[in-house]
This record gives sequence, C-alpha cells and structure tokens, in this order.
Amino acid sequence: MKYYDKLIFELSSEGRQGFSLPQPSYGGTTSDLPENLRRASSVSLPQVSEPDVVRHYTNLSNMNFGVDTGFYPLGSCTMKYNPKINEEVAAMPAFKDIHPLQPSRTIQGVLTIYKELSSSLSAITGMSAFTLNPFAGAHGELTGLMVMRSYHRSRGDFARVKVIVPDSAHGTNPASAAVCGLEVVQVKSTPQGTVDVEDLKPLLDDSVAGMMMTNPNTLGLFEPEIKEIAALVHSCGGLMYYDGANLNPLVGVVRPGDMGFDIMHINLHKTFSTPHGGGGPGSGPVGVTKALEAFLPNPKVVVTPESYLKVYGRSGRPAEDDDMAAGQVSGFMGNFGVILRAYTYILMLGRENVRKVGPLSTLSANYIKESLKDCYHLPIPSVCKHEFVFDGLEDKSTGVTTLDIAKRLLDYGFHAPTIYFPLLFHQSIMIEPTETESKETLDAFIDVMRRIAVEAAENPQTVLDAPHSTPVRRLDETTAARHPILSYKNLIEE
Repeated sequence: MKYYDKLIFELSSEGRQGFSLPQPSYGGTTSDLPENLRRASSVSLPQVSEPDVVRHYTNLSNMNFGVDTGFYPLGSCTMKYNPKINEEVAAMPAFKDIHPLQPSRTIQGVLTIYKELSSSLSAITGMSAFTLNPFAGAHGELTGLMVMRSYHRSRGDFARVKVIVPDSAHGTNPASAAVCGLEVVQVKSTPQGTVDVEDLKPLLDDSVAGMMMTNPNTLGLFEPEIKEIAALVHSCGGLMYYDGANLNPLVGVVRPGDMGFDIMHINLHKTFSTPHGGGGPGSGPVGVTKALEAFLPNPKVVVTPESYLKVYGRSGRPAEDDDMAAGQVSGFMGNFGVILRAYTYILMLGRENVRKVGPLSTLSANYIKESLKDCYHLPIPSVCKHEFVFDGLEDKSTGVTTLDIAKRLLDYGFHAPTIYFPLLFHQSIMIEPTETESKETLDAFIDVMRRIAVEAAENPQTVLDAPHSTPVRRLDETTAARHPILSYKNLIEE
C-alpha cells in the first residue's frame, strides 16, 4: 500500500491542524451559536496537516470516474459533458453570494433568470408554465402528482386515486405515486416494447387520476400510439404525466405538450447539462398546461403591473386568492446553482442549435446499436432514440454475464452502462451516448465492446475476474449490501 492510500484517520497525529476557519462574513462570531445547538463533546476528527488533507482528497478524486475523465454511457441518466462556462457563470459573486431571504428589489436579475428559464422551458416543451422549485427528478414527480391530486380534489372528485404506470417505467414513477398516496396500476408492454393500448383500455375508469409515461420509453423507443393513449386517458377524466428523464432526444424536435401531456418534470441536471451523480446536485422543474397553473407550488415569481418582479408566497402558505397552490416543496426556490447552469446552456446553444441536440443523441445511439448487434443480443431491433438495450452477449454459453462485461469495461477506461435495467430482460445492458460525444469516442467504445465479446469466447476467465486495473478490485457485493461498513472505526477494527 502506498503511503497516501491510507485512510485520512491513519495519517492523523496528535496536535496537527490543516484548516483555518474564516470569520463569519455577516460580522458575528462562532459564539453566536445558541447553546442548545452546540455539541456537548468534541467531534472525533483526524488531526492532519494541510498537505495531508489536500493529497488525500486529490488522490481520492483521481480514483473517481466522471464525465470529465471518460465516456459515461449510463442509460437513462444522460451523462453529457458539462460546458465549463456553466461553472464560470454559477461562480459569479453576484449569484453565489446572495441570500434567499433578500428583498425582491435587490435580486431583480436573479428573478429575471428564474422567469426567463421558465419561459424557455415552456417553449421547448409546450407547457404553459413552470415551477423551478423541486430539487430533483423524483422530487419533480412528487410535485407533479401533488398538482394532479389537487386538480381533481378542487373539482370535488376524491375517487380518483389510481395512477397507471407502464411495466417499463422508471422505478421512481410508482414510488412517487405511492408517496403521494396514490394506488399504482401497471399496464403491460407489447412484444415491440411499447405500451399495449388494448391492455390499457380496461384499466380506464372514473378512479384513474392519471397516467405516467416517458416518451421515448425506457427502452429508448418512441411510443407511436401516444396521441391515442392521451385521448383515452383524457376521455375517462384522467391527466397525462410526462417523466422528463428521457427528454434529451426530443429537445427541439417534439414537445410533450403537443403529445397530449398535462404535467411534466424536467431533469435540468440531465437534459440541460449540470454535473450530477452521487446524490446531487439536481433540479426537477415541473411544467403544466394553462388549466393547471394555479396548482403549482409557492413561492412563485410574479410580474407586478409596474413590470417589477417579486417573490409571491415566500412563506409557502397560499394567500386568500391563491388557495389552490401547493405548499412549499423545497427550501426557498429550488437549486439556483443548477438553474443558472441550465440557463447558461440554453443561451449558449440558442434556438437554432437546441434543435440539434435530439437528432445527434439519436444518431449516436443507433450508430453504437447497429455496430454491436452481431455480438450482443438485441431483443428489439427497431430504430431507437437516445438509448437502447442489449440482453447480454449473443453467445451466452461462455458464462459471462452483463455484470462481468460492465466490470471489464472499467479496465479499458470506460464507465459501465446501466445494467440489469429495465427489468424486461434478464441481462439488460442499457447504453446511452449523448450528442456531445465524438465519433472517435463512439468508435473506441464499440471496439472495446467487441474486444470483450471476443475475450468472453476465447478467454472467459479474464472477463469473469475483471476489473484488473482499478484502485479497487471486484467486491463481494452481497456482503457489502447486507453488512456495509459505514464507519472508519469499524473498518479499522475489521
């Protein structure tokens, strides 16, 4: 083991210090902290010098894989490159040093960005209005479903408690519906991988609040019957919810609002280029049609008759003339750093270049799919959109599984695709390149995938034992899941 491969606690030596806390910028001192919020005993932290701290975290970062270090074809997550101009704008002092409780008159520029991004998202999606308050995609789903429930209840229709979800849906769809107190009803897919309209029809009655879909779906396939599906759901009084996780291939080409969707969320951190993963950061704006605008949560940015922007309902409690609005769903008005990055990205592309995002991501996915379908099993051979799914190797007699392929990819410097999802196939390999990847990168990935297929046939043990060159070799995943070591003290004791 190298010296700096040790845990930071193992480098600790009594009396060393590697930090100097700044004085509070608001003029107070640490002694201003109320007595009831102070620790009764000191926290057990390592005592190390600044060079040790810097080297420790720098070495950890070098062990990590990110979209800035290599190709990251994680299906359904749209891990696209994030332009560094986004970071420059988000780091501007005029933005990062503001406080969420500042008076509206002191943050007119910030509120203008909030309003203009909402308008841009409306133009791109065909929705009438957006709230940028939710912190993530699943949070956006919950907020959108709250809007759905509020709409039905406002009409005195309390019997609508069911949400229809395709069997190919993202796992967050049924989870969000359950959290919102709704009953999940599953609709089957056809052998071609799209929603089975005939299976849907018997499920529609006056107990249906709505249907959740993403289009293209989780298999990367466009739902050709979407207009009929929307008409059927609307005919029974339900609403259509669009999961925006797969919006990337449609940007600038097709709008969910035009397909018949009433509510949707967007993952700004996927479609509009903000670094994500590991739990954050994220943003899940929710858009609605004109008839549902009043149900969007507070606070809201409104324009006064004097063309002055102000924050309305900042407390989260609706005013007397706003009693249909949902309460506050996030701290203040969402993740403004992510909002800034998305705003910068859209301005940088402009109307003419936004139209290129969808076609290029679709071209990349089909190029990889067609280049590998002779050695990886392609259960649905039709044209895909931004992503597609293989069902393991074409030759399964080698004993090499999807997990083994994913581990071996790490040795070649590529992040693994999403594996074992969707659940429709036993050995799913879900691959999503994006519009930001070059043909040279795609060709290199194709070459490595073909090389792994050859290894699986000629020397399967090489793949079965992978990875060979990563900082951490293959783990016992069952033990790690059932008996995780969550404390450095336990690790040292082990």
